[in-house]
Amino acid sequence: MGHEFELPQEALVEATPEEVWEAISTGPGIDSWFMGRNEVAGGVVSTAFGGMDLPASTVTTAEPPHRFAHTSGTAEDGRFVAYEFLIEGRDRASTTVRMVTSGFLPGDDWDTEFEAMAGGLAMFFATLMEYLGHFAGRSAAPLTEFGPPITDWPRAWEILYAELGHPSAGDKVRFAPDGLAPVEGIVYHLGPQTLGVRSDDALYRFLQGMGGTMIASHHLFGATENQSPAWHTWLHRLYG
Repeated sequence: MGHEFELPQEALVEATPEEVWEAISTGPGIDSWFMGRNEVAGGVVSTAFGGMDLPASTVTTAEPPHRFAHTSGTAEDGRFVAYEFLIEGRDRASTTVRMVTSGFLPGDDWDTEFEAMAGGLAMFFATLMEYLGHFAGRSAAPLTEFGPPITDWPRAWEILYAELGHPSAGDKVRFAPDGLAPVEGIVYHLGPQTLGVRSDDALYRFLQGMGGTMIASHHLFGATENQSPAWHTWLHRLYG
């Protein structure tokens, strides 16, 4: 079987339509809130995540700074994912951003994948809002690291929450990745399979990977050193 889906998300953010357009339609902009490394060129949006190239997405609409849409090709099993962004300027340099993700998921277990996708999209959209509200116009270096295999996910989340001091959304947290300066920030997003923290110079995210590992998927603003080894060590210390 399978299932068609549509997931709309909308928020008002203190950023201009031009700043939103830059964030959703350029490689450096998408790098700063989505996942992995991104490129927008020749009418195609390309994403590389964790050393793997994801299916390319073809731009279907580009009306700056109001509407941007792109869609993947349709696989043999019918799978595809499409993204549409609608941007409407408001008073005092604020903007309403609407992101609609739609597509088709194949298979009898589509609902498991849909749950993970919906959780991931909620985190991505929340990250986009944090980026626009606090880092608009800046470019981040994306960081992706995978922890060891996990078989007990409730316990894995307990470990992470304990490391961060058992926070709720909006709480201040402090944690110390191995070999790096301690991170101090605010929890901007909490989901069943996701967690996001905003510091003064980064957006830190943790998500439950479909492959069975905890993933650190961060956006670092102004970092000069290679932080990947430190986060690799930190994840393996927590879950090794």
